[in-house]
Amino acid sequence: MYPVPRVSAEHLAARRRQIVEAARRCFLREGFHRTTMQDVIAEAGLSVGAVYRYFPSKADLINAIAEEAVGGAEEVLAGIARQEPPVPLIEALGRVLAYVETQAGDEGVLRIAIQVWGEAQRDPALATFVAGKYAGFRHHFEVLVRRAQRGGEIPADADAEAVAAALFALVPGWFLQLILTGAPDRDTYLAGVRALLGR
Repeated sequence: MYPVPRVSAEHLAARRRQIVEAARRCFLREGFHRTTMQDVIAEAGLSVGAVYRYFPSKADLINAIAEEAVGGAEEVLAGIARQEPPVPLIEALGRVLAYVETQAGDEGVLRIAIQVWGEAQRDPALATFVAGKYAGFRHHFEVLVRRAQRGGEIPADADAEAVAAALFALVPGWFLQLILTGAPDRDTYLAGVRALLGR
């Protein structure tokens, strides 16, 4: 009896990545609902069994894509919230938008994020996932706001949670405009935010 060859973790990760990338291309071309698992299998160039081994359903693929669509921005924001000395709020927002801008092209994950929002309206599990992720974003912004309050950048009696929610809203507010209309550019948008903040 021959031993079954062991597959490395790197190989498994690469295969999973191959499938996720194929699904992302399909979703960008056709949207979630028009894309079938057969489309993803053909795009990935793999067998049916290979794809279903990693993703038993299209919903699993959508969840993986959703994670990718918001995960990078969350990592950037979490890093800024931990930085010493604390980063001024407008600079923190600028850094987040700079990352977002890298994902706003035709192949970027932000176009997928918009589809995720729509899908979350009909899929309770995805809605729970999105709500949890966005609560995490607001938390990171709240950390930044509380640090800004200690530094005198924000009034000490301001509701940090409310300020954080408003700051977070500036991120999708910008990239929706950028994707749907092509404007404003990041510098123009930040100039507007500075004017609103009186900075």
